[in-house]
Amino acid sequence: MEHLPDCSSQHVIIGISGGVDSSVAAHLLVEQGYRVTGLFMKNWEEDDSDTYCSAEEDLADAQAICDRLTIPLKSINFAHEYWERVFSRFLDEYRAGMTPNPDVLCNREIKFREFLDYALELGADLIATGHYARLLRDEKIHLLKGVDRNKDQTYFLHTLEQKALSRTLFPIGMMEKPAVRDLARKLKLETSEKRDSTGICFIGERKFSEFLARFIPPEPGELITLDGRVVGSHQGVMYFTRGQRHGLGIGGQGAPWYVAGKEVSTNQITVVQGHQHPALLNTTLVASEINWISGEKPEFPLTCRAKTRYRQQEQPCTVTQQEGALKVVFESPQWAITPGQSVVFYHQDECLGGGVIKSYS
Repeated sequence: MEHLPDCSSQHVIIGISGGVDSSVAAHLLVEQGYRVTGLFMKNWEEDDSDTYCSAEEDLADAQAICDRLTIPLKSINFAHEYWERVFSRFLDEYRAGMTPNPDVLCNREIKFREFLDYALELGADLIATGHYARLLRDEKIHLLKGVDRNKDQTYFLHTLEQKALSRTLFPIGMMEKPAVRDLARKLKLETSEKRDSTGICFIGERKFSEFLARFIPPEPGELITLDGRVVGSHQGVMYFTRGQRHGLGIGGQGAPWYVAGKEVSTNQITVVQGHQHPALLNTTLVASEINWISGEKPEFPLTCRAKTRYRQQEQPCTVTQQEGALKVVFESPQWAITPGQSVVFYHQDECLGGGVIKSYS
């Protein structure tokens, strides 16, 4: 864990989600001598029939953890801000044929903007979260990968800026997930065996297409091959993403089918057979909405490593400027580069920043 001077004089407000990671993070802060307050953020409004985001249960777990640690817990409803700044954009990008990443947007707009501003209003010196990431502080603040490479979350944090990072702690960034679980069990924390949340909270266990249809009406169209042959139908291009295999309804015809591309103007989805089909492999992308964590552009051309999806290993690439955007050329073809997702740049352990993928070739 990071050590800052005069811990006892510093007030840290930590986001307590009701999960094991933030629970252990809170314990570590208390153990190190910070004055700690927990904050539970509700980011999604549930109606009476919506039990997919278990906010009530999570709040109860958060309260139990804070009671055990003898720290106060506050609760704040950011649902309006989440709708306006995250979910509305989420819908707009799906309508445009993109595949947005709400976790990236939530970190930028809610957890490290609204949460930070609210914490400072309450008199906090710092905020903390249960993310698996590390910070190195010298002339600048550097965002480093978490020690646990399987849980590293810098991909989702690449939009953060110096202002937010200067006020942030990541207490479990030096730990591996099994050690976090073991410590929670040793401390007999109520969340020690709680299953990690997966996917997007507001979708939960529902089928994605069924959820999205509540906000974007179905628009049936054709599934076509590269040569224009119609091989099936779909209920809307927004329900599918590049590289998707399941849900196409055209199995049993040899090798599995995959989404190779989408065209909103014609409402058509292009499909190909085989995971390594050339139509799914690309070496070049263009990205915009770029954030450099240092606050300064690097020298171009930039030789670094990058990844276009969370679970991917970083790949060697060269980055150049191109009319207000960045052109990224990989040394080897990348699978299913997807507009709307993030490309994130790395130099060894350091996350340099990233942007939103707009196109590929």
